[in-house]
Amino acid sequence: MLICVTNRKLCRDDLLQRINRIAKGKPHAIILREKDLGMAEFTDLAEKIKEICDANRVLFIINQKIAVAAKLKINRVNLSMADLLTHRSALDNYQCGASVHSVREAKVAEALGVSYMIAGHIFPTDSKKGVPPRGLSFLKEVSAAVAVPVFAIGGITKDKVKDVLRAGASGICVMSEAMTCADPVAFIREMSVKANRGSKNDDLCPDNG
Repeated sequence: MLICVTNRKLCRDDLLQRINRIAKGKPHAIILREKDLGMAEFTDLAEKIKEICDANRVLFIINQKIAVAAKLKINRVNLSMADLLTHRSALDNYQCGASVHSVREAKVAEALGVSYMIAGHIFPTDSKKGVPPRGLSFLKEVSAAVAVPVFAIGGITKDKVKDVLRAGASGICVMSEAMTCADPVAFIREMSVKANRGSKNDDLCPDNG
């Protein structure tokens, strides 16, 4: 399975047009990241991207900003471990994922009831310059330690997808290339095919309204 993560700072064209083309490529889900945006700007962008995702039947996930998800009646959120620990009691009505960076965090996240987790970063990536990647051995350890689907993130190009899946991941996340490639529809379709091979859980984040 393939999840796309937004980063408008990497996008040289119109972000919403790119998101629309990404959605037409049919990833499993799109995560609205944009951590630096204020609540009003983030809410406006989320509302527009939700319309795109709904029209293309692609799952839409809000990163971090639970208040925006509540306002727009979006029941899927992805959280840092700190926010998951802080807000877990308020997340009963959400399908919640967590970003994890250690086996210990993965086990805690699973115990707190997450539906999936995103583990990284696996390979070197410009978005984490100067930070050593955790590698496939880390991904293998996390995937073996938990029962919920694990998505790998960080520097995952098409030639690395097979190794990521062999390490136990249920799917992958892409950000940089999705935001910069010349043909988002073709890129997403190709990566989706690769990421779906050997996927262990096709029911991740089922669309339950």
